[in-house]
Amino acid sequence: MPTQTKENYLKSIYFLSQKNKEVSITELSKDMNVSKPTANNMVKKMEVKGWVEYEKYKPIKLTKSGKILGALIVRKHRLTEMFLSQIMGFGWEEVHDIAEEMEHISSMLFFDRMDEILGFPTTDPHGSPIPDKSGKILSVSYLKLSSINVGQKVRLCGLVNSSNELLLYLNKKKIKLGTAMTITQIEKFDNSIEVSLEGDSKIFLSFEVCQSLLVEKV
Repeated sequence: MPTQTKENYLKSIYFLSQKNKEVSITELSKDMNVSKPTANNMVKKMEVKGWVEYEKYKPIKLTKSGKILGALIVRKHRLTEMFLSQIMGFGWEEVHDIAEEMEHISSMLFFDRMDEILGFPTTDPHGSPIPDKSGKILSVSYLKLSSINVGQKVRLCGLVNSSNELLLYLNKKKIKLGTAMTITQIEKFDNSIEVSLEGDSKIFLSFEVCQSLLVEKV
C-alpha cells in the first residue's frame, strides 16, 4: 500500500488529471505546495511502483492501477465526509479536515462497513460523486447557476469547489444541497443573480458564487 505522502500525491494527480488531461510537474508541485525537484523525485518513486507514467519534460499520466488507487483514496475521503455529516451530525463545513486524516486508514473493510451503514450513498455532503469499490465514478452533468435564465426553477446538487469560506457563506444564506430556488433577476452590471428560495425569501448571489453552485432544472 502507498505511504500517506504517496497517497496525497496520487490524490493530487487524480484530481489534476480530471481538470486537465495533461498534468505537469509544475502543476503538481504547486498543488502539493512543494518544490519542483521534490515533486519530481516523488513521481519517479511512484513510477517505480507502477502508478504513473512519466518522462522528463512530458506530462504525468496515471496508470490503470494508479487511477484505481487514486479513486479509492477519494472514496475513503468522501465516505468519511458523508458518515461525519449524516451519522455524527457534523456540518458540511466541518468534515473535510477530519476526512483528510481518516482517508489514510488502510482497512477497506472499515470503509465498506461505513458504506453499508450509510445505505451506499453515491455522493458526499457537497454533492461530489463517491467512487465505488472498483474505483468507478458516477458521471454527473449539472449546470452552473450562473448559466440559468430568469424564471427557471432549479435545485442545488453540488459545488464546483467546497472551500470553507463558501460553505460558511451558504450556511448564512440558508442554502444547502437540495435547496430549490427560482431565478427572479439577473443584474446586468455585475451579473449577480437574485433568487427566490422556498418560502419566497429573496437574496442576491454574486456571479462568483453562482459560478460555484451546480444545479439541475426542476
